[in-house]
Amino acid sequence: MAAVVLVVALTVRLVHLWQMRRAPVFSVLMGDARGYDEWARRIATGDWLGTDVFYQAPLYPYFLGAVYTTLGHSLLAARIVQAIIGAVACLLLGLAAERLWSRRAGWVAGLGLALYAPAIFFDALIQKTVLDVFFVCLTMWILSRLIESPASARVWLGLGLAIGGLTLTRENALVLAAVVLAWIALRQRAARVRNETHPTRRRRAEAAAFVFGLAFVLVPVAVRNYAVGGGFYLTTSQFGPNFYIGNNARSDGTYAPLRPGRGAPEYERQDATELAEHALGRSLTPAEVSSYWTDRALDFITSRPEAWITLLGRKFLLIWNADEMLDTESQETHAESSTLLRVGAWFGHFGLLVPLAVVGVIATWRERRRLWIFHAMAIAYAASVIVFYVFARYRFPLVPFLMLFASAGIVRGAAFVRASSPVGRVALAVTAVTAAIFANWPVLSPSLMRAVTETNVAAALQEDGRLDAAIDHYRRAIAITSDYAPAYNNMGTALRAKGHVDEAVAAYQRAIETMPDYADAHYNLANALMEQNRGDEATAHLLIAARTLPTSAGVHNNLGKALADKGRLEEAASELRQAVALDPRSAKAHRNLGNVLASQGHVDDALSHLRRAVEIEPSDAESGYDLGTLLLEARRLDEAVMVFEAVLRNRTDYAEAHNNLGIALGSQGKLPEAIAQFEDALRIKPGFVDARRNLETARRAPK
Repeated sequence: MAAVVLVVALTVRLVHLWQMRRAPVFSVLMGDARGYDEWARRIATGDWLGTDVFYQAPLYPYFLGAVYTTLGHSLLAARIVQAIIGAVACLLLGLAAERLWSRRAGWVAGLGLALYAPAIFFDALIQKTVLDVFFVCLTMWILSRLIESPASARVWLGLGLAIGGLTLTRENALVLAAVVLAWIALRQRAARVRNETHPTRRRRAEAAAFVFGLAFVLVPVAVRNYAVGGGFYLTTSQFGPNFYIGNNARSDGTYAPLRPGRGAPEYERQDATELAEHALGRSLTPAEVSSYWTDRALDFITSRPEAWITLLGRKFLLIWNADEMLDTESQETHAESSTLLRVGAWFGHFGLLVPLAVVGVIATWRERRRLWIFHAMAIAYAASVIVFYVFARYRFPLVPFLMLFASAGIVRGAAFVRASSPVGRVALAVTAVTAAIFANWPVLSPSLMRAVTETNVAAALQEDGRLDAAIDHYRRAIAITSDYAPAYNNMGTALRAKGHVDEAVAAYQRAIETMPDYADAHYNLANALMEQNRGDEATAHLLIAARTLPTSAGVHNNLGKALADKGRLEEAASELRQAVALDPRSAKAHRNLGNVLASQGHVDDALSHLRRAVEIEPSDAESGYDLGTLLLEARRLDEAVMVFEAVLRNRTDYAEAHNNLGIALGSQGKLPEAIAQFEDALRIKPGFVDARRNLETARRAPK
């Protein structure tokens, strides 16, 4: 059995990889996958410690980094290694079912997971799900041994290591450790009833070995987080934001970003921190950020308990539903290139697995005292997901538990039915049908999930500079789901980058029609409108963006610039001061604030900000030009000459800088040098009227 399951599982995964090799979703990394790849590459180059508290579970990036270190930066090699790990997981599950029930059950469980379409799909992604399922299956294999016969401390140590590894890929899996400790305690009570020798000592040894294995994995991560972050973080610091995302007035049980339209993983930590710091008015540690969002979620739960209970009900429905709620890329999109996924989706899905598992639980109910650890783990893990929010890959660790009991239902179901009374048979049929209806009740939109995938592919292509390909995928997303706002917004950005500003404006406007509070779309539209010299319209959209993104230095900077263009200097200065406060390293904000202050007559303050802009970006000719011009107007000629000369060292073809340097030199009485600068300005820009007039004046001046 073992060899066949291993070979079948590995073969189907390798065939799937071969079929997917030319698909756009196979060669383009998006979402978490892009972040994991970048993280792994840093690890492979020697940056094993890092500098920040882990925000995401760290084991998968370190696994990927080890693959890159050994085999080079090859996504195909990483996927092949993952295929092997996924195949081993199928083997472990089959062995667990064989040990618990029978060889036939082992065949069914192992091959069931081997051919289960979502398992094939997830094992090929650059995602941590492959490790999730491996550690779950390893845990179940170890538990099956512990159930069937006494075991040494080494086995309990292995169980602790397995659950520790799972916790470093799926943080909420720590709840399984509590279930194991409860199981050990109950085993002690049962041992006393059976009059075993020294039951307390034995159970303490088991618990100690288990806890040591758990600590062996988790303590180094906690120590590392303390070393870089100065606080206690057992695994990561994202509990609070994730808890709030799944428990607030806007939540629908799935993922909704803290700022509308900013669902990309790279924004999550930034937005969580910026919003919390803005609300509290001070800098926060990662622990304080997490606490802030936890408190907000608890406020919602305690102030609106009815709404929260309704939300929990929806999440309960989502976690057992046939639809796979994606976060980055959908199985349906991958199935367009993979025959295995297309065919496998007909029988390998949650909607069939759940009712089969229910039948298996009923058929093995008489053995519940022996098997309750598996019941408790599945329930505890499901509850730990429902507490947050539901994604397909978040709930996927439930699949091995369901597959285990589904194998019992398939193997033992017929015998159980024959042994049951007529009433029992009817009850079983009603229960199975009810479970099937419940699991297959339509909740999510497959077309929306395909549109999300197309948008994510397009965003990855856009980030790589492949704008035409990105626009094609955005159009595909819109053709699939015409009201998906991020596709319009991102397409607008790509169109604007290609110089198609009118089309970009239309795309941004469509995004806002679909999602009126989409701050990024308002911000992007405003920038496009400013390119079209539609300042009043741009200002209106920037004001909306500033309300939604109060911690965005870019929004405040652009709003300040727009207000300054309209002559609203006091308001402009206020916005630009906020931009500088939010991002002291923004040369643009310092430059714009300096120019506004100069217009208000605050010369010293203006010079201070313009100098800071030049310090931050010495090669920025525009900031240097503005600084030199203000120094020239203030008759600080020596400084003005030095600044203009520095500008021209970076940009020799800057006609206006040559002209102003000529004015400064002429004002110092250095007429030959001034004439040379005016001539340079006219050589670069022959129609430069001011330079022509200044040259004529300098030539007429007495020598």
